Amino acid sequence: MEQVPVVEIAQVITLAVAPVFLLAGIAGFLTILSHRLSRVVDRTRYVNRFICDIKSEDHKKPLELEMCLLAKRTRVINWALRFSVCGALAICLVVMCLFVGEFVLINLGSFIAWLFISAMALVIMSLLLLLYEVNISTSNLQNNIEHLLVKAKYEKN
Repeated sequence: MEQVPVVEIAQVITLAVAPVFLLAGIAGFLTILSHRLSRVVDRTRYVNRFICDIKSEDHKKPLELEMCLLAKRTRVINWALRFSVCGALAICLVVMCLFVGEFVLINLGSFIAWLFISAMALVIMSLLLLLYEVNISTSNLQNNIEHLLVKAKYEKN
């Protein structure tokens, strides 16, 4: 096996640094998405406890509406997570192809470019889904149903 000069390895590592920083950013974004999903799951469990105990349909309908919105938020966050993970995997493939292309002497330039473009498109989709989920979340604040949950506690007792 032919020895690869250290200078060539250093050049490839230098090229791979930017995608690795992008991976770190995506990892931070995945953390944000998973925290949002966790909050939605907690809220779903909290609201679900009261729906079964409420007798009044007037009080039950807003809670059922919130459950629908929470389910929608869960789906949107899950898709955002999927797009982010796929974007991260595409970035990993970019880094791998940079090394393979350099040391196996295969011209992967176009393939690497398309992988990177795909990764960016996936991350953009994920960011747009986060924006959509935040919109759903803030519009739900306007429903102001906290007083119904408090009232449900008193009805239960």
